[in-house]
Amino acid sequence: MIDHTGIFATDPKKSKAFYDAVFEALGARLLMTVPPEHTGGKLYVGYGREKPDFWLVEAAEAGPGRHYAFSASSRAQVDAFHAAAMAAGGRDNGAPGIRAHYHPDYYGAFVFDPDGNNIEAVCHRPE
Repeated sequence: MIDHTGIFATDPKKSKAFYDAVFEALGARLLMTVPPEHTGGKLYVGYGREKPDFWLVEAAEAGPGRHYAFSASSRAQVDAFHAAAMAAGGRDNGAPGIRAHYHPDYYGAFVFDPDGNNIEAVCHRPE
């Protein structure tokens, strides 16, 4: 149902480095940078696997924290996401593990990004 989404970043270089690392761990990458002449000189970058699904946009204020869950193809990919996020300056908000209160195979990890957004990687497949 959702085609794409995005968040605001108050420190675009720091946030870009963070998302470069976490998306690489999930098999996604930077796919598009909107030319600065179309953005008033602000950073607008799109990440995805096949098309830009997640946008990072430079802004003066990030606004209230939000939650974004990214799909992972395996539990190992969730673990790699968490490790990459922590190494890139994220703050832990829930180590990789089963969240049986959602369903028996829900394996997720939660991290706060540089602007305080709660991001998650989740695999719904059994091990």
